[in-house]
Amino acid sequence: MTSTAAGVGRALRLVVALLVTAAAVVGAVRLVAPATAGIDGEPSGVRRQLTFLRSALDDGAGEQAQQLFPEGYFFSHALYGLAWVDLGLRAPAAQRAQALTEARWALSRLESPAGRAPFPADLTPEYGVFYQGWTNWLRGGVLSLQPADGRDPGELARFTDAAVALGGAFDAAGTPFLPAYHGQAWPVDSTVAMASLRLHDHLLPARFDATVGRWLVDVRQRLDPATGLLPHRVNSATGDPAEVARGTSQALIHRFLPEIDAAFAREQYLRFRREFVASPLWLGPAVLEYRAGTDGPADVDSGPLPLGVSLSATVVTLGAAQLHGDATLAGALANYGEFVGLPVDTPNTRRYAFGLLPVGDGFLAWSKTARPWVAGTPDPPPATVSWAWRLPLLSILLLAALLPWLAMSLRRASLPG
Repeated sequence: MTSTAAGVGRALRLVVALLVTAAAVVGAVRLVAPATAGIDGEPSGVRRQLTFLRSALDDGAGEQAQQLFPEGYFFSHALYGLAWVDLGLRAPAAQRAQALTEARWALSRLESPAGRAPFPADLTPEYGVFYQGWTNWLRGGVLSLQPADGRDPGELARFTDAAVALGGAFDAAGTPFLPAYHGQAWPVDSTVAMASLRLHDHLLPARFDATVGRWLVDVRQRLDPATGLLPHRVNSATGDPAEVARGTSQALIHRFLPEIDAAFAREQYLRFRREFVASPLWLGPAVLEYRAGTDGPADVDSGPLPLGVSLSATVVTLGAAQLHGDATLAGALANYGEFVGLPVDTPNTRRYAFGLLPVGDGFLAWSKTARPWVAGTPDPPPATVSWAWRLPLLSILLLAALLPWLAMSLRRASLPG
């Protein structure tokens, strides 16, 4: 080998070693740097993430998500609007203009023909409880960003009318779980709708206390017998469990249940955390789709289930933990997300997983901005995650950083004279 070729080889090996070390350092920083800001602070990078999301939505990301699952268009816009409400509620009233504008834009997409398209108009309530619950929750968020004496009359009327329709549907039903589609009901959808009734009574004179009280009594009578949690799916006629509790719906339920009843929410959250939060291969906290010790098939709700973990449930649980005051779990999930999510930054944007699935960015932004709209600040539950969960990953990163330099040292030692 010529001296020139040898020099090029050494330079290439040095560059590789430097790149591997830099990647390991970046990974370590993402594992240990604070990645959440609680319910009052603003999470770092979320505004840039929302800038990316708005651009993606303008370019058709909602329509693309609709090809992946039935509520893809709806969720893509709803999560964008809800994250902006969460950010706006952190700011003084005089600084909420951008949040209000963006949340209104998202709401207009939900109220459009494209937003309503997947949902049957002949259900009670109209278009089903999924559509009405999530849409009215965002309507209430838009109103929350406005001063009480300056709310838009049209927005106020639509919010009130939808709440009255939802309350009437719950009062008339023989089950606490209204249908989202013909003959299909998921408790998580009714949980969101019930939270919107609580939001009504938080913003306006109370009128749904009796409805909420009956709902809580009826829900307690229809819990999943295996876990004591709300089931994933129920018989649409009776509300009886038709499928065991699952991580994807549980994560969403625990984002909304504290807004309805603090005591019931805490009881359910502690059960969920015990049954579904795990550390497969000791490589960080994650949320299982099926409770520990059991398994089941993946589907459009869960996505792929590596080691039984639902990535979507893990992301949403970050927000649920933050809403419950579980700062150690929320922080751990956020750090793990920063590590495995491969965020890419530009001066104006941030995207995760290279921006290949913008609806995933929507779920993450909504989770990192989580804060109560109705409930007060909760008492933190007992911590179950210690800082030590990072040690196996940090050890792997340290080994990865050292190996190229060790290989170069051994190579030099093996060369003659």
